[in-house]
Amino acid sequence: MPLDASSLIPELLRDHANSTAQAFLKDAISRAGRVAMVSSFGADSAVLLHMVAQIDRNLPVLFIDTLALFPETVAYQKELAAHLGLSNVQTITPDRAALFERDADGLLHRSDTERCCTLRKAEPLERALQGYDAWITGRKRHQAATRADLDRVELEPGTGRIRLNPLADWSAAQIGAYLDAHELPRHPLVARGYPSIGCQPCTSRVLTGEDPRAGRWRGTEKTECGIHFIGGVPQRARKADAA
Repeated sequence: MPLDASSLIPELLRDHANSTAQAFLKDAISRAGRVAMVSSFGADSAVLLHMVAQIDRNLPVLFIDTLALFPETVAYQKELAAHLGLSNVQTITPDRAALFERDADGLLHRSDTERCCTLRKAEPLERALQGYDAWITGRKRHQAATRADLDRVELEPGTGRIRLNPLADWSAAQIGAYLDAHELPRHPLVARGYPSIGCQPCTSRVLTGEDPRAGRWRGTEKTECGIHFIGGVPQRARKADAA
C-alpha cells in the first residue's frame, strides 16, 4: 500500500512536537515505509549516524562519493561505519558515461559549479533514492538562510517522498556536546579548519570569525549543492544571507 505522506507528515509533527530527536527518528523510521539515510560523512555526520545505529544498524545509508572528495572523507567513512557497526552503507557514485561526456577533464567545477553538483551529487542521489518512501538528512536550521524554516518532516516536491530532518532544531553546541558525550570519532579535517566539508576542489579552510560554511564554494554566492529542492528547483542562498 503506498505511503500516505499527506497524512503522515502532520501526524509526525503533532506526535513529536516536544520529542527528542532520537524518539522522533525511531518512530518516523517505523512509520515512513522504506527509509534510507543520506550521509556525507562530514563534520557533523557522526551524530545522526550514531542515532541510526542505535535503532537499526542495517538501515540503508547512502554515501555519495562524488569522486572529488577529500581522501580523509573516504577514509573517515570507512572508520566511522566500522565504529558504529553500520552494516548497509551503500557508496553512490556518478554515472561514468555521464562523467566522460560532461566532465571528461574533471574541471567542470571551475566553469560551472551548478552543473558539477548536478552531475556528481544530485543525479546520483536521485537514482539511489528510487524505490524509497522517505530519507533522513542531517540538515539544521542554523546552517543557512535556506534552512531557517526547516521542519523535522517535509514533503519533497516532485517526488512524493518524505524528508526526515531529526536535527533541524539542533545548535552547533548541541552537536558538539553529543559528539563528546558519546566519544564519537571526529572528521580529521575539522581540527584543521574545515567545519563544513564538501568536495576537495570547492572546500577551503575557514578563518577565525568566519561563518562555518564560508569555506564552501568560496568566492561565489553558492551555498547549497542542490540535492535539496523546493518546487523542483535546487535551493541556494546568497552567502550574505546565509551568514
